[in-house]
Amino acid sequence: MSAPSVEKIPPGVVTLEDHARHAQTVLDANAWAYFSGGAGDEITLRANRSAWDAQLLQPRVLQVLAGGHTRTTLLGRTLAHPILLAPVAYQRMAHPDGELASAYAAAALGAGMVLSTQSSIALETIAAAVIPESARGLLCFQLYLQHDRGFSLDLVRRAEQAGYDALVLTVDAPTNGARDRERRANFRLPPGVSAVNLAGLAPAPAPALQPGQSALFDGLLAHAPTWDDVAWLQAHTRLPILLKGILHPEDARQAASLGLAGLIVSNHGGRTLDTTPATAAVLPRIKQAVGDMPVLVDGGIRRGTDVLKAVALGASAVLIGRPYVYGLANAGAVGVAHVLRLLRDELEIAMALCGCATLAQAGPALLFAQNPGNSTIGIANATDSYL
Repeated sequence: MSAPSVEKIPPGVVTLEDHARHAQTVLDANAWAYFSGGAGDEITLRANRSAWDAQLLQPRVLQVLAGGHTRTTLLGRTLAHPILLAPVAYQRMAHPDGELASAYAAAALGAGMVLSTQSSIALETIAAAVIPESARGLLCFQLYLQHDRGFSLDLVRRAEQAGYDALVLTVDAPTNGARDRERRANFRLPPGVSAVNLAGLAPAPAPALQPGQSALFDGLLAHAPTWDDVAWLQAHTRLPILLKGILHPEDARQAASLGLAGLIVSNHGGRTLDTTPATAAVLPRIKQAVGDMPVLVDGGIRRGTDVLKAVALGASAVLIGRPYVYGLANAGAVGVAHVLRLLRDELEIAMALCGCATLAQAGPALLFAQNPGNSTIGIANATDSYL
C-alpha cells in the first residue's frame, strides 16, 4: 500500500472531545454506532469517563522541574511517553488508510500500538511500514484465540516473523456484548472492509444441539479459551504476552503466577459486559494484587491529566481507542498524530503543574483523597456523556 495521505485538522478541533464531535459528522451512522457505542445501557462506557474526572490531583509547588520528561520503560524498552494505541478493529471504516495511518502516526509520535486481530489491513503490511524498530514505540499484535488452534498458531508465527514485540491476548470477550446501538443501526461491514488476518479461517463446527441446550453455552462457548490455553500459548511463542481484559484481583494473581509479561486493566471500553466497574476504580486493586508486574489501563482516557492519574494509581502506561479512531476519521494519519500530540502535551503540562519532573514521581500522594480509606470510584458516578 502507498503511504497515508496528508490531511489537515478541521478548524476548531483542539481537544479529544472536539475530535469526537467532528467525527460524528464525518462517519456514517453504521460506523458511528460501531466505534462509539457500548453494551447494554452503556453504564460502564459512561463510568469509564466519569471515574477519571472524579479523581482529583493534589499538586506540589516549587519543585525542581528542569530536565523533566515523560519517558517510561515497558517490556524492557524505553518509550518516549506512556501512551499506546489500543486494538480497534476495521479501521478502514473510519478512513481509507485505516490501520496503516494509525501505525504511521504512532511511529512518528513514539507511541506504542496494538494491532487488532480484526485489522482491515494485514499485520505484515503494518509491521513493514514502521520498520526499523528504533523509529517507533512498541508494536504489539492483539490476539483472539480462534476455535482452530492451528490457525491461532499461524497468526502467532506471522506476528513473530513480521517483527512484533509482544502479543496482547484479549480474554474478556468470549462472546460479543449486547450492543444496542449497533443493532438499531443494523450494523454491517461495508464492501471492501474485512478482518483480513482471519482470511481462510473455516467456521467453527456447529454441534447438533439437543432440546433445552443453549446455542451460546453448548455451541459457541464450547471453544472459549481457558487458562490452559494461556499456558499453551506461552509454550508456543517466544514473544512476551500481556493479558487484556483483567478486572478481578484473583485473575490478576493467576496471571502473575504464570509469569506473564503484564496485564491490561480493561472492560473492553464498555463494549462487552455492562455495569462492570470503571477501570480507574479497578486499577489500584489489580496493581496491589500483582506488585511489580507491569499493569496498563484503558477506558475513558481523554486528557493528559487522566494519563497522569493512571500513572499515580499504578499504571505503567495507558491505551486509547475511540479518540484516535475519531482523529483518523477527521484527518487520517495527521488526525491520529494530533490526538497523540494533544495527550502528550497535556501530560507534560499536568506533570509540570503538579510538581512532577518525571513519571516516577507520580504516586498515590499526587491524588486528593476526598474520602480517606474509600477512594473507589464505581459505576454510580457515571455521567451522561458517552464519549
